[in-house]
Amino acid sequence: MLPGCGSRVLLNLLVPSKTPNVRALRLSSRLLGTMAYQTIERGAPNTLDYRIFFKGPEGPVSPFHDIPLFSNSENKTFNMVVEVPRWTNAKMEIATKEKLNPIKQDVKKGKLRYVANCFPHKGYIWNYGALPQTWEDPNCKDESTQCMGDNDPIDVCEIGHRVKRRGEIVQVKVLGTLALIDEGETDWKLIAVDVEDPMAKEMDDIQDVEKKFPGLLTATVEWFKIYKMPDGKPPNTFAFNDEAKNRDFAHKIIEETHQHWKALINKTVKDTKGLAM
Repeated sequence: MLPGCGSRVLLNLLVPSKTPNVRALRLSSRLLGTMAYQTIERGAPNTLDYRIFFKGPEGPVSPFHDIPLFSNSENKTFNMVVEVPRWTNAKMEIATKEKLNPIKQDVKKGKLRYVANCFPHKGYIWNYGALPQTWEDPNCKDESTQCMGDNDPIDVCEIGHRVKRRGEIVQVKVLGTLALIDEGETDWKLIAVDVEDPMAKEMDDIQDVEKKFPGLLTATVEWFKIYKMPDGKPPNTFAFNDEAKNRDFAHKIIEETHQHWKALINKTVKDTKGLAM
């Protein structure tokens, strides 16, 4: 039983495992050697056709399924796929239902989606993205929140100083997590920092975020509560009285969503949402 259940090219370096085939790569949790991933843009930004595809040394790869979760499993650091750079407004996301799962701009009622500038915030207030090889199972009720998953990879808010690029792979350490309840679904928001950031060595757990970035967690909760209100929707809510959980709790949630992803690709759980494998 699963835990919790009852043509511009940008080069990015990370440390995945040396595996001879895609399926082995998908199931690998140990990382050996080095490998370069490319991001390849197709179409014009801010159009319905725009996509960012990923390519490894042996051909196209999926940022959802083929890039390893861990950048270093012993040190508990993770590979984050950047979808939205800080201060931008286009709602970019991994297209979980498209072949090879490129990054694209979200669409609603045929129109591209942008987040509004909600005073005093400008666009997304962190680098925003996801952890590969994780899945918030929409058929599984989370024990902590008593809500089903949102059918996506787990989200990451990276708080380091550098504005990242779309499609960049960043090695991060996770400091904690917030439990957003978005339209009745569990939508975890990990708080993380780039391991190369100058502040990374001074932060190991969620309480360090308030010490080094006072007000950022409060602003993060506010942002997620209000960002849909300009579209006429009610404010979002959080579990745990808006409080962030610590690093160990966040690591537990990551492991649970990683196990859910393994069950998804092994077809031991039913995919009812048409995800592309």
